[in-house]
This record gives sequence, C-alpha cells and structure tokens, in this order.
Amino acid sequence: MSKLFTPFNLRTVTFRNRIFVSPMCQYSSRHGLPTDWHMVHLGSRAVGGAGLVMVEATAVSPEGKISPDDSGIWSDGHADAFRPIARFISDQGAVPGIQLAHAGRKASTDLPWRGGSPLGPEQRGWQPIAPSAIPFASGHPVPRELSHSELDGIEDYFRSAARRALSAGFQVVEVHMAHGYLLHEFLSPLSNKRTDEFGGSLENRLRFPLRVAAAVRAEWPADLPLFVRISATDWVEGGWDLTQSIILAGRLKTMGVDLIDCSSGFVVPDEKIPFEPGFQVPFAAAIRSEAGIATGAVGLISEPLQAEHIVATGKADAVSLARQMLRDPYWPLHAARELGVEVPWPDQYLRAKRTV
Repeated sequence: MSKLFTPFNLRTVTFRNRIFVSPMCQYSSRHGLPTDWHMVHLGSRAVGGAGLVMVEATAVSPEGKISPDDSGIWSDGHADAFRPIARFISDQGAVPGIQLAHAGRKASTDLPWRGGSPLGPEQRGWQPIAPSAIPFASGHPVPRELSHSELDGIEDYFRSAARRALSAGFQVVEVHMAHGYLLHEFLSPLSNKRTDEFGGSLENRLRFPLRVAAAVRAEWPADLPLFVRISATDWVEGGWDLTQSIILAGRLKTMGVDLIDCSSGFVVPDEKIPFEPGFQVPFAAAIRSEAGIATGAVGLISEPLQAEHIVATGKADAVSLARQMLRDPYWPLHAARELGVEVPWPDQYLRAKRTV
C-alpha cells in the first residue's frame, strides 16, 4: 500500500493523491493574462496524474507582479482567461488551484533568464511598494512605504482576487506569504521596520498578513480549502524563524486555513540556505505536529521513495514538486509504477502504459 497515492480530503475537495504541482512562475503572460503556454504547461501536469495543479504566483494587482510578464487576476477578463485552463485541469481528474500573490519590494524585475535585474520605467518597470522603504538588495530601487489606506486597498485586492478565482473554476486558493514577497516582508523583522501597529512585535508583524488571510477566507466558499505558503525561516540570525512560523500557522488554522505549504528563505539576498534533498521537510513536520494543521512539504523532492517516505511517516500530508515536474510532467504516473501502484492513465495514452 502506498500512502502517496491515497486520496486526501480537505473540506469537500478530494485530491486523488498527495502529489501536488507547486506554483512555478512561467513569465509568459501578456498583460497578466495566461497564454497557450499556460494551458499546455498546466494541462500536461494534470494529464500526468498530479492530485493538485497550482497556477503560479498570480498578482492581485498590476503593481503586484514580479515581472511585467507575470500572471494576474485583477479583472474579470483575467478570470475569463483562466476558466478554460481550470476546466481542463479538472476534466483530467486533478484539482485546479491558484496562488494569489503580491511581489512587494521584489516587483518590477526582468525575466530570470535575462538576469532578473530591476526594471526602470523605460523598460516596462514601476516603483515597488513595501512595508518599509528598504530595498531588497544593493542596486534595487527603494520601495515606497505603504500607507494605512493602501493596506486597506491591498486587502481588497486579495478579496476580489479570491472571488475571481472562484468564478474561474479554481477549487483551491493559496495566499503567498513566502519568498520575500509582500506578506512575507511584513512578517520578517529584516524587511519590516515600521513603528506603527504593523511593525515591531511579532503580534504587530502578523497583523496585516492575518488580515489578508481572513479577507480571503471570508470571500472563499466555506466548502473549499484555503492554503497559505510560508517561508518557515529566513535562514538569517534575527529574522523570521520556525518558532514564529508555528505561531503563525496556529493563528491561520483558527481562522479557517486548511494547509500550510512549507517553503523557506528569499527575503534577503545574503541568506545561507543548505540546499539538499528534502531540506525543508523538517519545517512541514514541526508545523504539522506543533500547530495541528495539515502541511505540504516542498524543496528538492524528486524520488518516488523519498516522497512516499515523507507522507507515510507523517512528516507532511502532501508533497509539492517543482523542478522535477518541469523535467517530467508525468512524474506521478512513473512514480506509481515504481511504487507498484495501479493508477488510471488517460485513454489516449493507454497504448503506452506498460504493466510489466
């Protein structure tokens, strides 16, 4: 028996297995609208047998994009463009999900394969915004510190994005509080130097991210699950850490969040991350145990036996794969074969299915 290939239930949604496709930016949208690339990229992973296919970090407002070519969902037209993609994912037996995001001070950057440098107005760039007027790194622009009224507006952007995600046919939304983007910037004392009620103490730094999560939960139907992705540690002394993450996860659970997607890092450029297979799994295990909430493990998970061990030993409820899914969209089908599990293949591909 394989735990990895047992169904996983959250609220009224059943995931056919515990293999999730991580949100991975494709930098291939046009004015925030998904393109044929997204249909093929996301659709092929649904055909490949994943339980959840999550759309990349999708900006809740134009200035919330990481790059000019990121996906967005700030208008009804964006929801309309996502609808056939969500429908196709669902038709293949996978659950369609979308990550709602705001890039904060890490916005307005070039494509990663062109170096990812900050973009000026003459290069389709714009001024980033942040909790505090502190640039991400040397050579990056100083972001504008957000006012209270602007925070109210961003909360409304997330709420509206959740409503549009539902109209597009998504069954899971994930609020992005990781990787040095806006909500993580509020959480981390390395990027949040405010002296008002949104900065300083842990309670104050939690305040705005929790407001956003509450707004999304209130907008999102009670029968559908809500995820939150966090960076469980900044990997820097004096930064955000696992102890604070456990507190955050407990608070999120009380307001109706169903799963914590456990990543780490990327709020500052000089962190020292010990990249190795499964290096973030202990965060998922600790949060699952201490906060009593479902977790997803992510980060250099590539082998079927490795993924099976993570869920079978209770370190996480699901595994999210990123790079490995880029290498092999059909990884779940291949993993099932390696683990000796019989899973259905698409009818169109049955001629290629080997039983021995």
